[in-house]
Amino acid sequence: MSSVLLSAFLLALREIRRNLMRSFLTVLGIVIGVAAVVTMVTLGNGATRAVSDQISSLGSNLLMVRPGQRLGPGRDSAGAPAFKRADAEALRTQLTGMDEVVPVAGSSVTVVAGNNNWSTTVSGTTNGYLKAGNWKIASGRAFQDDEERAGKSVCVIGATVRRELFGTRNPLGDEIRVKTFACQVVGLLAAKGQGAMGMDQDDTVLMPLATVQRRLTGTQDVSTLMVSLHDGVDAKPVMAQIRALLRERRKLADNEADNFNVMDTKQIAETLSGTIRTMTGLLGAVAAVSLLVGGIGIMNIMLVSVTERTREIGIRLAIGALEHEVLLQFLIEAVVLSACGGLIGILLALLACVALSALLSMPFLFNTGINLLAFLFSALIGVVFGYMPAHRAAQLDPIQALRHE
Repeated sequence: MSSVLLSAFLLALREIRRNLMRSFLTVLGIVIGVAAVVTMVTLGNGATRAVSDQISSLGSNLLMVRPGQRLGPGRDSAGAPAFKRADAEALRTQLTGMDEVVPVAGSSVTVVAGNNNWSTTVSGTTNGYLKAGNWKIASGRAFQDDEERAGKSVCVIGATVRRELFGTRNPLGDEIRVKTFACQVVGLLAAKGQGAMGMDQDDTVLMPLATVQRRLTGTQDVSTLMVSLHDGVDAKPVMAQIRALLRERRKLADNEADNFNVMDTKQIAETLSGTIRTMTGLLGAVAAVSLLVGGIGIMNIMLVSVTERTREIGIRLAIGALEHEVLLQFLIEAVVLSACGGLIGILLALLACVALSALLSMPFLFNTGINLLAFLFSALIGVVFGYMPAHRAAQLDPIQALRHE
C-alpha cells in the first residue's frame, strides 16, 4: 500500500511540474485564503495582547473613580460635583483591601523650557501615584514629604516631555515654566509608551497635589481617585463598598443615581480583548470564504485534467490498474495542490504578520494551532473538491477512454 501511495504521490508531483503556471493559478485561491485567515488571527491575537499589556501598564488591580455616570469621551462629568482630598482619606481609612488611594487633579497647560514649549497634562497628586500606576523613576527622585505638604514648585516629568523640552540632555535640576511660575525638575519617569486608548502615557508632568490646586486649578477639587487593591483582593465587593461610602458622603438619596463612576481596569481589558477576539473571528470567517473559492478552482482544473488525460487513464486501466488506484492518483494530486497552496499561504502570512506587527507596534504571537488548522483545512479542501474529478476518472470505460483523442 505504501508503494502505491508513493507512486501516486510522485505521479502527482510530475503532473504539477508539467503545468507549473496552471498549478499556481489553481491554488491561488487557497494561498490567498490561508494567508488571510492566518494573518487576521495572528494580528488579532497580537492586538489582544497589546491591549492587555497597555491596560496592565495603568496599574495592577486598579480602580478609577471619577465624577459623572459615564467614562471616556463624552462622559457627563460637567454637572457632577468633583471629589475632595477628604474623600480619598475616607476611602483609605474606612475601607479595607486597598493598597493605595491616590487623589489626582489634572490640568492641560503649555510648559516652557528655554526656547522650547510643549502642550501636556499636569497632574497634581501624591507619591502613591507612582505605586498605584506602576510608574518607575528612571533618574532623580519622587516628591519629599515636606514638598507635598507645602505644595513646593517641583515636578517629575515623563519621557515625552523630557524629549520635547530638553532633547537628550539631563533635565534634573533645570526648571520648566508652567503658566506664571517656574517648577524645578526633580525626577524623570521611566518610559511606558502608548496607553490603551491610544494616548501617550509618557506625555505627563507630575506635581504635588497642593501645588496644582493652588497655582493651576485654583480650587480644592480632585478629578480622579485612583484605588490600588492588594494582590488577590476581589474588586467587586470593594467597588460596592466604594459606591456605598461615596453615596453617603455625596448625600445621594436612595432613588437618586450615582453621580460618579467606579471603573475596574481589569474589566476594561477583558471587555476590549473580548471585542477584538470577536472581530478577529468574524474577519477570519470572511477570509475563509476564499478557501471555498480556491477549492472550486481546484475541482474545475482537475475536471479539465481528467478530460485531457482520458487516453492515459484508459491505458492504465487497460494494463491492469484498479479503479481505486486511479481514484487515489487524482485525489492525491488535488491534495498535493491544495496543501502546497496552504504552505505558501502560511509563509506569506507569517512574513506579512512580522512586517505589520512592527508597523503597528504590536507583539507578534506565533499561533501554532491556527497555522496547523489552516494547513489541515487546505488539505481537506483538496480531498473534498478533488473527489469528484478523481471519481470521474476512476469510472471511465477503458475502451471508450482508449478511443478518446
